[in-house]
Amino acid sequence: MEPGTYLWCSCGRSDNQPFCDGSHKGTGFKPEKVMITEKKIVPWCMCRYSDKGAICDNKHREL
Repeated sequence: MEPGTYLWCSCGRSDNQPFCDGSHKGTGFKPEKVMITEKKIVPWCMCRYSDKGAICDNKHREL
C-alpha cells in the first residue's frame, strides 16, 4: 500500500473490498480509518473477525 489514509469496510457490503464505498449507510456499521505512513504490504482483514479490526490476525483460521 502507498502511504495515505484508507477507510476499511467493516460491514462487508462494499463492492470495493476491503475498502469502504458507503454501502454501510443505514446500518450500525462505520468504516475504520487506517493511516499508512510508509509503503508496505498490509494484511487487510476480509473475514471481519480480527481482534485487530482492519488488520488480519489470522482469526479466520479458527472459524
